[in-house]
Amino acid sequence: MEVQRNLRKTRVGTVVSNAMEKSISVQVERRLRHPIYGKFVKKTKKFMAHDANNDCNVGDLVRIMEIRPMSKNKRWRLVEIIERAK
Repeated sequence: MEVQRNLRKTRVGTVVSNAMEKSISVQVERRLRHPIYGKFVKKTKKFMAHDANNDCNVGDLVRIMEIRPMSKNKRWRLVEIIERAK
């Protein structure tokens, strides 16, 4: 009998900090339409993610996935590096 896991949230964002050991800070940007004026507004949020191999550098485009809490702030895990910083 195979255990079925719930679908986990994934986000794509840019690494803004890798100063920590095995951790990165990822900034995710979304574009929302303003309810009254109709203009598109950028909203950003930062997530702490677990980077087990310390692969990421600042500026990399990465995909992160939701996991159980690893520490006070870390609830995300690095899935893949989509594009390296130039």
